[in-house]
Amino acid sequence: MEMNSYGETDPLAASVMEREEPAAQGEADSQPMYRIERPVYDEAFIRSQLLHRKKTSTTLRQRQAHWFRCSSKKAKAAAFSFLPILTWLPSYPVKQYLFSDVVSGLSTGVVQLPQGLAYAMLAAVPPVYGLYSSFYPVLLYTFFGTSRHVSVGTFAVISLMIGAIVVREAPDAMFYVPSANGTNGTNATAVLDVEARDLKRVQVAVVLTTLVGIIQFVFGLLRFGFVAIYLTEPLVRGFTTAAAVHVVVSQLKYLLGVKTQRFSGPLTVIYSLKAVGSHITNTNVSTVMLGLACIVFLYVCKDLNERFKKKLPIPIPGEIIVVIATTSLSYGMSLSHDYQMDVVGKIPTGLLPPVTPEFSLLPNLITDSIAVAIVGFSMGISLAKTFALKHGYSVDSNQELIALGLCNFLSSFFQTFAITCSMSRSLVQESTGGKTQIAGLLGSLVVLLVVVAIGFVFQPLPQTALAAIIMVNLLGMFKQFRDIPALWRTSKIELAIWLVAFVASVLLGLDYGLLVAVAFAILTVIYRTQSPKSAILGRVAGTGLYCDVDEYEEATEYEGIKIFHSNSSIYFANSDLYVYTLKEKTGVDPEALQAARDAQKKRTEKANGNRNPSLNMCGKNEQQEVTHEVLSYDIVPEGPSDEAIFLEPSLTAVHSVILDWTPATFIDSVGAKAIKQVIKEYADVDVQVVIAGCSRCLLNELDSLQFFSGVVTPEMVFPTVHDAVLRCRRKSAACS
Repeated sequence: MEMNSYGETDPLAASVMEREEPAAQGEADSQPMYRIERPVYDEAFIRSQLLHRKKTSTTLRQRQAHWFRCSSKKAKAAAFSFLPILTWLPSYPVKQYLFSDVVSGLSTGVVQLPQGLAYAMLAAVPPVYGLYSSFYPVLLYTFFGTSRHVSVGTFAVISLMIGAIVVREAPDAMFYVPSANGTNGTNATAVLDVEARDLKRVQVAVVLTTLVGIIQFVFGLLRFGFVAIYLTEPLVRGFTTAAAVHVVVSQLKYLLGVKTQRFSGPLTVIYSLKAVGSHITNTNVSTVMLGLACIVFLYVCKDLNERFKKKLPIPIPGEIIVVIATTSLSYGMSLSHDYQMDVVGKIPTGLLPPVTPEFSLLPNLITDSIAVAIVGFSMGISLAKTFALKHGYSVDSNQELIALGLCNFLSSFFQTFAITCSMSRSLVQESTGGKTQIAGLLGSLVVLLVVVAIGFVFQPLPQTALAAIIMVNLLGMFKQFRDIPALWRTSKIELAIWLVAFVASVLLGLDYGLLVAVAFAILTVIYRTQSPKSAILGRVAGTGLYCDVDEYEEATEYEGIKIFHSNSSIYFANSDLYVYTLKEKTGVDPEALQAARDAQKKRTEKANGNRNPSLNMCGKNEQQEVTHEVLSYDIVPEGPSDEAIFLEPSLTAVHSVILDWTPATFIDSVGAKAIKQVIKEYADVDVQVVIAGCSRCLLNELDSLQFFSGVVTPEMVFPTVHDAVLRCRRKSAACS
C-alpha cells in the first residue's frame, strides 16, 4: 500500500479494499475492523464515473393514467381505508374480545353520561345537547376511526372553546326583554329570555360544528394529517393547562351558587374572577357544601382507582354515583325549591329530527372553526398514537382527520357540538379491557337509553354536582405544572414554549392564545436555525473522525486548513450570519486581507519609487506551483518590516477552507448566492474554499439553483470531509 509523505493513503491509489475482521474467540471486547482504500472522490468524478441516474420511461400522461386507473384491488384498498371497520370486524374474535368489550363499553358509558351533561355547560348550551354529542359521534367513529381504544365525545377543552365562541356570538345582552309587570312600558324591568338565548346559542354551536367537520374532512382528503406536528407537546400541554384554568374559573359560579355574567375574549379569567368576587356575599351555602362533598368523594374515588387499578376489575364509577346520589337528594329534599339550588332543568325525551344548520352564521365563525378543528384533531391523534404504541398497532393520521370530520359534520345535523377524544374516558375504556371500538359503540348505546327512556330522571340534578365532576376531571391537567422544572433541566426553549402557551391562553383566551403559541413555536425554530452551533473541526488521529477542536483535546487541526462546521441549513434568514461566523471562526477575513494587500502594494510602490521592477508575487500555474521573482534594491526600505512583508508569499497561513455541509438539509437562492460570493472573495486572496458532506438531495437543489457556474465547479465538492482534506493537502504540497 502506497503512503504519501503525510502518512495518508495515496489519494491516487485506484484499488478499493474493504475488510471486516471478526472478533477472535475469547476476546469479547474486541471491535470489528473497518478499512477502506480508494481514490479521493470529488463530485465531478462521482457524476462521471460512479453514479448515473436511472432513466424513467414513464411520461406525465402515463403517471396520471396509473394514478386514476380503477381496479378491483384499488377499489378494495380504498374501501378498507375509508371504512377501517371492514379490516377487523369480519375477523372479530367473539370469544376472546366480546366480554371485555361489553364490560369496557358499559363502564365508559357510565362515565360518558355525566360528562356529557357537564361539558354541555362549558359549551353554553342546555345539558341534553351534551348527551346528543355523546351518542352520534361515537356511533360514527366506530365505522371510520382507526384507533381501537380512544373514546370520542365531549371534551372539556373543546367544549370551553365552543362556549367562548357561543357567548361571544349570542351574549346575554341580546336577549333582555321588558318585563310584563311594567305599566305602559314605564318602570319596566328587563328580564333575560333564556329560551331564545339557548336556541340561538345552539344554532351557533351547531353551525360551528358543521364547519369544523368540513375543515377536518377536507384536511384529511388533502393528506394534511401532518399539521398536528406544529402543535408540539410542550405547546399542547401548556395550552391544555391554561384551558383547565379557564374551566375551573368558569365553574366557580356554579360551585358557589352565584349569578354572574359569562365573559368571552381576552382577560376572560380576570373578569370572571372579579365578577365572582363581587358576588361572593350572595354565596349559597347549601350549594357550596354539596359541591365540596362531591369534589372530596370524586377525588377519593380517583385516588383509589389509581392506587388499586391492578386489583379492581373495573374502576369505581364515581361520576355516576355522584349523579345518582345528588339527583336523588335533590328530588327528595326539593333542593331547587327550598334551598334555591340551581338544577339541570328540563331534559326532553327522545332524539331530535335532523335539521339544516343556520349557514347564515358561517362568516363570523371561519377563523374560530379552524382553531377548534386543529386543536380537536391534535388531542385525538396524540391519544390515538399513545394507545397504538402501547398495544402494538398503527393509526392513520389522515384517516383520523376524515373520521373526526365525518363525526362532527354528520352529527351536527342532529344538534350536536364539536367533539374529540377524551383522555379520562379513553383511559377508562382501555383500563377496563376494551379491545375494539365495539366498546365505544356499547357506551353510546348507554347514552341513547338515557336520552330515549329516562332522561327526565336527571332533571333535578344540581349544577354544583356537574361543576364538581368537571373540576375533578381536570386534576390530571393541573399536574402538567410538573413539566416546568423538568423542562428547565432539559430544554429552556421548550420551557419557553410551554410558558408562552400557558400565559397567552390564560390572558388572551384560548383562540388568540393558541395563535400566539403556534407563532412563538415557529419563531423558536427560526431562532435555532439563525443561532446554530458552529465549530472548527480537527481530526482525531487514527480514526477518520472530525470533531470540535475547542471541545475535544484529541482533535487537532491540519496546518493551513480550516474545517468550518455549522449545525444548520443555509437560507435567507441565516445566510449573512453563516458568512459572518465563517470569517470569525476561521480567522480569515477576505476583505481585511485584500485591504492589507492593497496597503502593502502601495508601500512597495512608494519604496520602489519610479524604478518599476518586474515582480511576480505568487503566480500559480496549472499545477498550483508558486514562484517568486524578487529583484535587489539599492535603497533601504523606510520601515523595518516592509521588506519582510513584501517577501511573504501570502498574508495568511490558511490556504484552504472546508465547509462541512453534513448537517445541511436545504439551501435557497439567497444562501447559494452568499456562498458563491464568499468563495469568490476567498479566491481573490488565494484561499481556496471547498465543500464537503453534501447529500444528494442538497446537490440536486444546488443544480437547480445553477450553483455550479463561474468560480464554483463540481470539482470543489467532496463526499466526505476527509476527501476534501486530502485534496487540499495535496494541492498545498504541489503549490509549495
